[in-house]
Amino acid sequence: MGRSAKRRRLPNLPLFSSFSRALHLTRLTSAARARVSENSLASKAAAQSDDAGLKHPTKIKRVDSSFSSDNNDEEEHLLEKGAIVQADFGFFDPKPGDFHGVKLLLQNYLDEKPWDLSGFVDLILGQTTVGTVVKLDGNDEVEEDGDEEDLYAVISALNFGRYGGHQCIGELKEFLVGVCGDESVKTKLKVLLEQQASDVGLLVSQRFVNCPHQLVPPLYDALFDEVSWAIEDEPTKELRDSFCFKFYLLITRIYGNKHANQYNAKAGNDSDEPIIYLKAEDELFHEMSSFSYTFHLHSSPFVPHELKNYRAMGLVMVINASVIPKFRQNLKTLLAES
Repeated sequence: MGRSAKRRRLPNLPLFSSFSRALHLTRLTSAARARVSENSLASKAAAQSDDAGLKHPTKIKRVDSSFSSDNNDEEEHLLEKGAIVQADFGFFDPKPGDFHGVKLLLQNYLDEKPWDLSGFVDLILGQTTVGTVVKLDGNDEVEEDGDEEDLYAVISALNFGRYGGHQCIGELKEFLVGVCGDESVKTKLKVLLEQQASDVGLLVSQRFVNCPHQLVPPLYDALFDEVSWAIEDEPTKELRDSFCFKFYLLITRIYGNKHANQYNAKAGNDSDEPIIYLKAEDELFHEMSSFSYTFHLHSSPFVPHELKNYRAMGLVMVINASVIPKFRQNLKTLLAES
């Protein structure tokens, strides 16, 4: 079954103001970035759509969203003005114009390690048969010299063997081995990244924290459907084989309890949980993983006051591809109940 190139829109969903989006991301990454004006964002949300590049239609319910703010006067003023706008989201094939938006999403992907992030983004954008970016519907057309920064999510799967000769993948492997403190896990990891590299897909999934959760199941459905289609439709056997993943490797972030060793399950409240997952799917992946490990972050992401007993940590997981159908079903169930 092939993919339709005809654009279709994802139904209207709420979207936080671009100011709030930028502010929240700044807190999480401790990095400065420009703010897009609310009026500009609203006008883009109302722009007409064209006929190129949208993938995988999905029905998504209209939902209400809110943003928990601190005492920032400017942000409160925006919220008082009704800064939450309604927006249509679209799923698109990656393209070169998405470079700055994807790079912004992935800027702390490997903590503070200096590495070839630009080359990594180029790999994601160059693999159009498997990979999706989420933007406001009608915002997929930019000028040649324009920057596509209003991009809300990216997902892809890159074969470690196929792209192993690229500098960014070599540096990523070095990082993964370097931050693994468990020697037995490190041994398994090295076998996976060296001897079995062609069987392993790096699952890259990053989005802004205020992306509506209804987008998440169709985003993963899009990825795994495309992997299946690529196995059948790619023009050469080499390319088809490069999507026959036996394992997926993910790098993500969690909040780990500083006193996890003293965790008392009888306490029964969220503040005593050993792990708080920033993305709902990460808990499912973690439960289904063949092995995993955590590492300390050198960057200083924002930690809400409510999580003062927690520290932000990196989490690496390896998932057997055989569990993906179960993951997809459990993800739909989990988010339907939330």
